Amino acid sequence: MSHEIFMPALSSTMTEGKIVEWLKNPGDKVERGESVLVVESDKADMDVESFQDGFLAAVLMPAGSTAPVGETIGIIVETEDEITSVQKNNKTFKIQSDENKKDIQSENKNEEVSVKSVKTLKREEPKIKKTEEEIIKNDSQIDASTANSTSRVIASPKAKKLASQNGVDLTKVRGTGPHGRIQAEDVLKAKGQPISVPWIGEGDYSAGIINNKEVKSISKEMGNSFGKPGETVQFNTLQKAVNKNMESSLDVPCFRVGYSIKTQNLDNFYKKVKQNGVTMTAILAKAVAKTLNNHPQVNASFSENGIKYPDSINIAIAVAMEDGGLITPVLKDPSKTDLFELSREWKDLVKRSRSKQLEPEEYSTGTFTISNLGMFGVDRFDAILPPGTGAILAIAASKSTVVANDNGSISVEKVMQVNLTADHRVIYGADGAAFLKELADLIENSPDSLVT
Repeated sequence: MSHEIFMPALSSTMTEGKIVEWLKNPGDKVERGESVLVVESDKADMDVESFQDGFLAAVLMPAGSTAPVGETIGIIVETEDEITSVQKNNKTFKIQSDENKKDIQSENKNEEVSVKSVKTLKREEPKIKKTEEEIIKNDSQIDASTANSTSRVIASPKAKKLASQNGVDLTKVRGTGPHGRIQAEDVLKAKGQPISVPWIGEGDYSAGIINNKEVKSISKEMGNSFGKPGETVQFNTLQKAVNKNMESSLDVPCFRVGYSIKTQNLDNFYKKVKQNGVTMTAILAKAVAKTLNNHPQVNASFSENGIKYPDSINIAIAVAMEDGGLITPVLKDPSKTDLFELSREWKDLVKRSRSKQLEPEEYSTGTFTISNLGMFGVDRFDAILPPGTGAILAIAASKSTVVANDNGSISVEKVMQVNLTADHRVIYGADGAAFLKELADLIENSPDSLVT
């Protein structure tokens, strides 16, 4: 008996996925729960597991191809004897041409191979083998989907490209990704180059003045993710998803309201707890969550049936990925977690964001979003509302500012500008203003209360 492997929906926004690599070859035995292939979704690279014991009989979509959610990409049979019958039965499995052929760009030689998409469950094994052989020939590295289990190299597409460019032998590189998969960071480390990682909305700089040297350093490393002058770089899967979400956000009637928050006490508090591993991100996330407890309207979101009030406060924090796009790791109910544990959780999320190891519930369950560009020294900005949420808070850098006091005197204070973007169908101006006022009072007057 045969079982189809479908392109899974790895997130609520995913419409198609790219096959990064097959971890099993046709004819290999597979067990229930064992990873069969790696798929690049709109958020991360995820292992796809088998739902039954058996043998991988057919790979209908080779590594590098893109398929819509629900498309048949492979076949598993229950017995080894069925493999031959599946391969011989051309009436059952056949790859047919598609009007819109999918282009696959080889990792190391930038050659494009046209891959025929699956239209029916008919199968012509010679065609599959020919396509796979062409892909292998174009790739100077050993692909994990075609090498045997004892000698194959499992590496991300970007890692392979970097290895080719830098003359790194992947067989001598220790992978730190899932199941020993080699990541781009591993290749750069083996080459002795500086490791470029996703820039996290960390916020360690938000409560302090950024000097020009630090800003230039950050900008220089961020530049590693962009194309060369005169080059046109296609959007990757993550970027396409972000673009689609941002376009959807344009249909939401939003309003924006800002507030200036004095950060002297926050800075002093951060200096005391930083040595214990506390991050500014954890501090800000907990402050926001604690304030949202008193303002459930700002944590709500629009639905076709009315205003949706979540049963928890989950703070999503925008992360700019090195290879383009954004992802939002989620701190769940930070107001209920002590600051030290919360910081450890955030560091773990950051680490796994870099290697695309986050589970869907770790980046898709946010009820309120924070976007922090304080590390770049910007004094203010507006954030675009993520789909499915009611509000997002943009946090800028804390800078020395001339302030007019209530008694008419003038002083220099460290001030941080925060701007709230909110869905006006759910949140009114008074709701947003009241939330920001209470958040400012907490940060300015009692940041020590955030420890527990």
